Amino acid sequence: MQNINEPENHHSKPRRKFRVSRLIGFDAWLDSSFYNLRYFLSESWENITIFFRRFRVRGFRRFLIEIFSECATWGTVGAVIMLALALPAFEETKKDWRAQDNYAVTFLDRNGNEIGQRGILHREAVPIDELPDHVMKAVLGTEDRRFFEHFGIDLWGLSRALSQNVQANGVVQGGSTITQQLAKNLFLTNERTIERKINEAFLALWLEANLSKKEILQLYLDRAYMGGGTFGIAAASEFYFGKNIKDVNLAEAAMLAGLFKAPAKFAPHVNLPAARARASVVLSNMIDSGMMSEGQIMAAKRNPASVIDRAKSESPDYFLDWAFDEVKRVTQNMPQHSLIVRTTLDRGIQNAAEEAIEFHLRQFGADYKVTEAATVVLDNDGGVRAIVGGRDYGESQFNRATSASRQTGSSFKPYVFAAAMEKGMTPETIVSDAPVAWGNWAPRNYGRSFSGRVNLTTALVKSLNSVPVRLAKDHLTTAPIVALVKAIGVQSPVSSHKTMVLGTSGMTVMEQAMGFNVFANGGMAGTQHGFTQITTTDGRIIWDINRDGEKPHRVLSEKAAVDMNSMLVQVPEWGTARRASLAMTRVAGKTGTTQSYRDAWFVGYTGNFTAAVWFGNDNFSPMNNLTGGILPAMTWQRMMNYAHQNIELKPIFGIKNPFPAKPKNAPDAQISSHEDSQVQRPTLLTPQMTRFLQKLHDDFLNAPALPDGSAPKKLSLL
Repeated sequence: MQNINEPENHHSKPRRKFRVSRLIGFDAWLDSSFYNLRYFLSESWENITIFFRRFRVRGFRRFLIEIFSECATWGTVGAVIMLALALPAFEETKKDWRAQDNYAVTFLDRNGNEIGQRGILHREAVPIDELPDHVMKAVLGTEDRRFFEHFGIDLWGLSRALSQNVQANGVVQGGSTITQQLAKNLFLTNERTIERKINEAFLALWLEANLSKKEILQLYLDRAYMGGGTFGIAAASEFYFGKNIKDVNLAEAAMLAGLFKAPAKFAPHVNLPAARARASVVLSNMIDSGMMSEGQIMAAKRNPASVIDRAKSESPDYFLDWAFDEVKRVTQNMPQHSLIVRTTLDRGIQNAAEEAIEFHLRQFGADYKVTEAATVVLDNDGGVRAIVGGRDYGESQFNRATSASRQTGSSFKPYVFAAAMEKGMTPETIVSDAPVAWGNWAPRNYGRSFSGRVNLTTALVKSLNSVPVRLAKDHLTTAPIVALVKAIGVQSPVSSHKTMVLGTSGMTVMEQAMGFNVFANGGMAGTQHGFTQITTTDGRIIWDINRDGEKPHRVLSEKAAVDMNSMLVQVPEWGTARRASLAMTRVAGKTGTTQSYRDAWFVGYTGNFTAAVWFGNDNFSPMNNLTGGILPAMTWQRMMNYAHQNIELKPIFGIKNPFPAKPKNAPDAQISSHEDSQVQRPTLLTPQMTRFLQKLHDDFLNAPALPDGSAPKKLSLL
């Protein structure tokens, strides 16, 4: 009997059989489909294999194919990598790089004497077709003999240069083409890095693809720096010979062509013998390249070119470049572009700054493994008295004083302490110099030791690391420090990361001078300026600092400024900057040294001047244990000794005693010989003269023995 609780299901078996049969059919279809697909793929692969067997090579040909394949693979990988590196450089091509400034600006120093020009010297171009034949041959025979044959990169010329350099065991010949040099002049800097060379090569190819050979050569002749503040071969002809480029003779053309290699080294108004020696090399190159015969150039070798007698002092080119950009910024909306600008430059201080940098790099550069330096000197009213943007403008026009952002190290600490003063702390506030940890960051002092409880003055004078970290961590945070630095006028990015309190953010030398000038000015910012008046050529004033200049504004209270000055004035007296002290007036300032000795700073001020000095290397390579208290402080002292001669000495803001304390137990009427020597006006030589004297000294030391084998006799000067 059927259970009454079970539902009736008369059709269950037929339905189940139907579903099973459908599943079996689907499974059979699936199996056959996979089988057919596998068969089709196998047959296709067999056909492909049979087809490609006809291309199979064996033996030596296979070896060559394998090598070619590997080269193609790695060549593609290398090309992709280099293209990735070059992409930032191609961004420069989006700008209007063809345009030249229509400015013609004559610059005067603070006393009204002309110091140089900018703008017009870039534009006095002469078409290629109108240039004398010997001018073109002199340039091409020396700079790029195969210019009209290569595609922007001369592989044959590069291999020849490498061979010559290997044989000479040094760099005696360059492999860059004119196109590569133009790419560097238009888009890149002179820094010697692999990345720059890669970018230079790609941009050279880009120029070749977008310009004709004649256009490339025209731009090269018009844009190259030729020494003496001139840009372009036509302007150089006017500057050195007082004649149009169309009228120069063969000897003069050779001298001009020789300037492309090293315009500062071979500038004839600075070193005429070197310029003539270089011109002789150019004439020989014209013979070697087959462009002229020996008979054609003999007269030029026998009668070398002479130049116009110009002032011995060189143009302050780094200052002029910076001032030119500032003038364009101020007058960009004005219709008048032929201008006369009265600047704040002091030629004496400018020469002293150049000499101080050259002196210390020449004397100590090799020992400390440092190759570059820069400085900015401000009057305490904000006027820029001097800018040195590098050791040699002819070698590199990159302005390290206004364009290079470098880590500041401990020279950043005064901004941290200033923010603490604003919050109510004083120089006598006691803090703990003990191990401190901020998250996973635990900085240590330079000497790896701690002093316990100290006041803020001692912490700043001894440049203790733990104290500014503790101030920011426990009392300030980094926000007010960043706000203070930005209020001063610093344009470089300043990180708000905790490590910024020890100077991990970058600043320019100009920004450092501006920052410390705020302390010297009692907390006022916005005073920095490079010129006081701009007039048209007919004498009409279109800009005056008293009428149109930025108005000073307070960024630090007077009390905080006085407190900072009372601490910073002790750094050169018993702290890390004793080499920066002056005999005639008190000095306030701070040293700075970055990680691995990549940057060394001293930024200091008196009641009259503020100056920042930086030493380092363009490739960021470490120096040999160079700290801010050594060469930067010594350089600062040397140029400030000059700057403070024959002027009214002013006290530092808020400092009651403006003069250094006399040595203990010294009679009032006596001054030590060391102090007396510091007060005397130092004798200054131009950087070019010091280099010439050093070369002359080396030549004497390396002079060959006399024919009889005896040593040269000593000469006495009567």
